Amino acid sequence: MKLVFVLCAMVALSECHFQIHLEKGKTARELLEEQGLWEEIRLKFPYNPMAKFDASFAVGEQPMTNDADLAYYGVISIGTPPQSFKVIFDTGSSNLWVPSVYCGSPACYNHDRYNPGSSTTYKHSGRSLSIQYGTGSMTGFLGYDTVTVGGLAVKNQIFGLSVTEATFMKYMRADGILGLAYPRLSASGATPVFDNMMKEGLVNEDLFSVYLSSNAEQGSVVTFGGIDTNHYTGSITWIPLSNELYWQITVDSVTVNGQVVACNGGCQAIVDTGTSLIVGPQGSINGINGGIGASVQNGDAVVSCSQISSMPAVTFHIHGQEFTIPASAYVRQSSYYGCRTGFSSGGGSLWILGDVFIRQYYSIFNRGQNMVGLAKAR
Repeated sequence: MKLVFVLCAMVALSECHFQIHLEKGKTARELLEEQGLWEEIRLKFPYNPMAKFDASFAVGEQPMTNDADLAYYGVISIGTPPQSFKVIFDTGSSNLWVPSVYCGSPACYNHDRYNPGSSTTYKHSGRSLSIQYGTGSMTGFLGYDTVTVGGLAVKNQIFGLSVTEATFMKYMRADGILGLAYPRLSASGATPVFDNMMKEGLVNEDLFSVYLSSNAEQGSVVTFGGIDTNHYTGSITWIPLSNELYWQITVDSVTVNGQVVACNGGCQAIVDTGTSLIVGPQGSINGINGGIGASVQNGDAVVSCSQISSMPAVTFHIHGQEFTIPASAYVRQSSYYGCRTGFSSGGGSLWILGDVFIRQYYSIFNRGQNMVGLAKAR
């Protein structure tokens, strides 16, 4: 019997969880707004949130898109002795990668860079890596080393070392990305970190859960191997996956004031911690923004900040349950650009339930039973 199971028999289950706390820092948009650079940057690096879900996108050194509103990251370490990196825990991708000392892109110069020569446990693989994200692209190569996440040390974990990164990434707070989707999504066939955690018996249950707080000072956390009852109220709704590649589920409809405004007859959605907004097809997003009284200005769905308290909620109907997002949760307020909604359009028919949704609903990603669990976040 693995040591973790012995320990779990001796102590309360909650003590068997391995947690990594997330910081909620300023977003790239907020930093650029403060510097008066946002309008210039947004035109230079247009946002396409579906980039990482579309295999037809080319990968290269030039930036193609951005997600300027990502705010959450946690610290992991790689190597012996450990080298620390801030990473986005991304349920919409499957690879782990960080900047390397071999990276010559501007995006690498203001981030921590991994040095394989400083680690006694590093092994080179000789394989290349290239990935497209909603923040841009990276290219590099794969290596093996000990990766420590929330107190769990995964030995011989395969990961990417970047050699080039899309320019927009220099505005991101995080150094790299740790993917938590299914292994068949992984570029270059690299085994994801959580798969190795399960394989090595490091977690008590084959699931992880995510709590995103709206408050930068309070407790956003990823819990590996368990569910933290401190972060939700009521019961958990378990939703079977419709595609075991991403964390993809079926949404029955989206309503405002009881009227269907989008997803009539059902649609497919990905629960994605690596996307900041709620994203859907253009017509559907127009229906939502129109239903809540937003108007489009310079590509943003704008609302009056003084009207937030009287704006209607948006309800997602999923697996026979209602998941409601109040205006206080879906409106983003900026000192520089007023108030905008958290609903954005993307290409194709897929929806993305990003951080705007996950902040309201504690999200459990169950690999053992291929389900997503949702419960009202505290």
